[in-house]
Amino acid sequence: MDRRTFLTSTTAASAIALMPAALRAQAASGDAKLNATFDRIMADLLKEAPPLATVLGMDKGPNAALKHKLGDNSAAGRARGQRMLKQAIGEITAIAPTTLSPASKLDREVVLYSLNAQAIPMDRFGLDSVQRPYLIFQQGGVYFETPDFLNSSHTITNAEDCSAYLDRLAAMATTLDNETALQRSEAARGYVAPGWSLDLTLGQMGKLRSPAPAQNGLTESLASRAAKANIPGDWAAKASAIVEKQVYPALDRQIALIRELRLKGRTDDGLWAVPKGDEIYAAALAEATTTSYTPAEVHRMGLDQVASITAELETILKANGLTKGSVSERLNALNVRPDQLYPDTDAGREQLIRDLNAGVAAMTAKLGRLVNNPPNAPLEIRRVPVEIQDGASNGYYYLAALDGSRPAIYWINLKSVGDWPKYSLPALTYHEGVPGHHLQLTIAQQAKTPLLRKLSFFNAYSEGWALYAENLADEVGGYATPLERAGFLQSYLFRAARLVFDTGIHTQKWSREKATAYMVQTVGFAQPRSQREVERYCTQPGQACSYKVGHAAWVRAREKAMAIQGKKFDEKNFHDILHAGAMPLTILERMVEERARAGA
Repeated sequence: MDRRTFLTSTTAASAIALMPAALRAQAASGDAKLNATFDRIMADLLKEAPPLATVLGMDKGPNAALKHKLGDNSAAGRARGQRMLKQAIGEITAIAPTTLSPASKLDREVVLYSLNAQAIPMDRFGLDSVQRPYLIFQQGGVYFETPDFLNSSHTITNAEDCSAYLDRLAAMATTLDNETALQRSEAARGYVAPGWSLDLTLGQMGKLRSPAPAQNGLTESLASRAAKANIPGDWAAKASAIVEKQVYPALDRQIALIRELRLKGRTDDGLWAVPKGDEIYAAALAEATTTSYTPAEVHRMGLDQVASITAELETILKANGLTKGSVSERLNALNVRPDQLYPDTDAGREQLIRDLNAGVAAMTAKLGRLVNNPPNAPLEIRRVPVEIQDGASNGYYYLAALDGSRPAIYWINLKSVGDWPKYSLPALTYHEGVPGHHLQLTIAQQAKTPLLRKLSFFNAYSEGWALYAENLADEVGGYATPLERAGFLQSYLFRAARLVFDTGIHTQKWSREKATAYMVQTVGFAQPRSQREVERYCTQPGQACSYKVGHAAWVRAREKAMAIQGKKFDEKNFHDILHAGAMPLTILERMVEERARAGA
C-alpha cells in the first residue's frame, strides 16, 4: 500500500468525503500548487547540493552536470543557501492549509517543521548546525566526508563518470580551502572542537596525506573501479596528478590551521564552554528529539531507564550463571570470553560480516509477520574504511539511490573486533538493517510522496523506530539464546546511558573522561568503544538523546493504539504508519491516535 492510499484509507478519506464539492476542488488545486512548489524548491536544492543529487541517484539526464560538482561551501555559498531556505519557507507558508487535502496538509506541516528547524542554527548562532557546531572535527569536515562520498556514492560505469570524478577531486581542493577559511573565522568566534578532537582529526588527516599520490585512496578508488568496469584511459595518472598538485596542498593548508588551533586548544568538552553554549544545546536537543524536553528532564529520564534496564539484565545474567560483580562487570567479562570473540585478523573480520549478512537474511524472511507487504531491497554491509576508523562511529547507515543504481549500505567499524562480541550482533543487525533503519527508510523512499518530504529527516522518529525494531525482532524470535537477548537489553542500556552523559557533558560540565568511565561502569562496553561514543557526542550534541526519546514515543503510540482499538488492534496495520514517512514525534503520536480511532 503506498502512502497516498494509506492516508486516504483512514481519516483523510472521511474528511474528503465530508467536504462540499467546491472545497474538494479547492483542495485539489491547493495540492497541485503545493507539489509544484515542493518540486521547484527541490530542483533548486539539488543545484546547490550536487552530492545530494548523487546520493539520491538524480545526477543523470538533465542533471548530469551535477555529477561533476561538489557545491559551494564558501561563506557566500552558505549565505546564499540560507536565503534560499528562508524563501522556501515563505513560499510554502503562503499556501493556506485550508486549500489542501489531508495528505498534502500533512506534507506541508512536516516540511515546514523541517525547514524551520534548519533555519535556526544560522539565524540564531551563525552556525551551519546546532547538532554539529564545529566545522572540522574527528567525524566531520571535507577531509572526512569527501573521500568517503567519492568512494561510496559516486558511481563509475563509463568514461564520463570517471571524468566527473576527476572534476570533483579537483573541486575537493577548493572545498578544503573554503572550509579552512570558515573554520578560522568560526574559531575566532569561539567555535572550535576540543583539543583531543583536533588531535584525532590531525591523525586522520595525516593518514589521508601520507601515501604517495598514486597510492592514495582517492586515486585508487577511481583507478580500481574504472579497471573493473573495463573503462579505457589512464585514470590513475590523472587522479594522482590532481591529488599531488591540488588536493595535497589544500590539505596541507588545512592541517596547518588545525595545528595552529590545537596550540590554543580547548581543554573543556561540553557546549557549556562556548559562546551561547546553553542556548545551542537547548536548540540541539529540541532538533534531535522534536520535543520540548529540558536537559534536566532528559537526564532524569536516562537515570530512570538505566536503573530499570539494569535490573532486567541482572535477572537474565544471574539465570545464566553470571553472578559475580556488577552488571557492567559481568558484561565486560562476557565481552572477552573466547567463545564470544572473532579472531583479530582479516579472516575474522570477514567472518563477522558474513554472520551479519546471515542475520539480515534470516530476519528478512520473518518481516511478513511484522509489516504488510514488506519490501526486499538489497543491503550491503561494509567495513568502515581504515583511514577514518579511528574517529568514525561504531556503525551507521547510508540510504540507497532512489534510482536503484547504488544499494543501501550498513557500515560497521572493525578497528577492534573486541568491540563486537557475538552476543551483541543480532541487536545491531536489527537496528541498522531489518526491521530497523533499512526497512523504515526503504518504505519511506518507496512512498508516493514529494521528494522534499522524503528528505525531511527526523532523528527521533528514525532512531526511535530502530530501537523499537530491536524489540520487534524479539517478538519473532530474533534472539536465539538468553545471551543474545542480554545483548539486546545492553543495546537499550547503552542508549539510556547516552541520555545521561550527553546532558551531563553539555550542561553539567562532565569531562570526556568522566563520561567514558560512566559508560564502562554502566553499560559494559570496552573502554575504547565507550570512549569513541563519548567523543562522538562531545562534538555532536543532542543526537544521542534522539534514540531513547524516540523509542519511548513509538512505545507510547503503540500502547495508545492498543488501548483505543482493543481486540481490533493489528500490529501489521499499526506499522502501516511507516508509509506516511518520517515526521516529528508530536505529529506521529497525533496521527497514530487519529488512525486508531478511525479504525476502532
